[in-house]
Amino acid sequence: MVAVKKLPPQKEYYTYSDYRSWETDVRYELMNGVAYALASPSPKHQRIIGKLYTQFDKHLNGKKCEVFLSPLDVRLNYDTKDDTVVQPDLFIVCDKNKIDNKGCKGVPDLMIEVLSQSNRSWDLLMKYNRYLKAGVPEYWVVDPDARLVHVFILKDENYIAKNYGDDAVITSTILPECKIDMTQVFEPLTLIENNE
Repeated sequence: MVAVKKLPPQKEYYTYSDYRSWETDVRYELMNGVAYALASPSPKHQRIIGKLYTQFDKHLNGKKCEVFLSPLDVRLNYDTKDDTVVQPDLFIVCDKNKIDNKGCKGVPDLMIEVLSQSNRSWDLLMKYNRYLKAGVPEYWVVDPDARLVHVFILKDENYIAKNYGDDAVITSTILPECKIDMTQVFEPLTLIENNE
């Protein structure tokens, strides 16, 4: 995800209905009724998302799980009164009943965020805690500058962290037969950056 800015407080608490009624080009996320505006992503951010999406999509072709790209709403706590709507960079859902014409209703099986300079604390603290509380089974945070992937696996209501470098092949616990080759994600960036 990209830079976040809290919406000026016109209301103390925004509902999902408020969120759906906004007619604006600005993207927002709701965290327990508080609205945060999202800045546009960088080309590097989008390249990483595209490379990850391609690998997941190729693996999932013809299978029950499906990968989705932002911007698409995830109503994280769909069955509660907690008005939290996020737009993860990528997410995977294996229960087709969770997908409707508004996005995802409930917790996806895997969520991925790509860090930028301005959103590190947002993804590593705010979203980490929100995803943990909601019970997201697997959460990846991709750090393009450090060329690392932090993978958080839910176990006994806590996340177990594993870190992977830019040459790793990552196996998801949700999709154990799926291997994500990070050289295919990071190496093209090096070539592009050297030519810019």
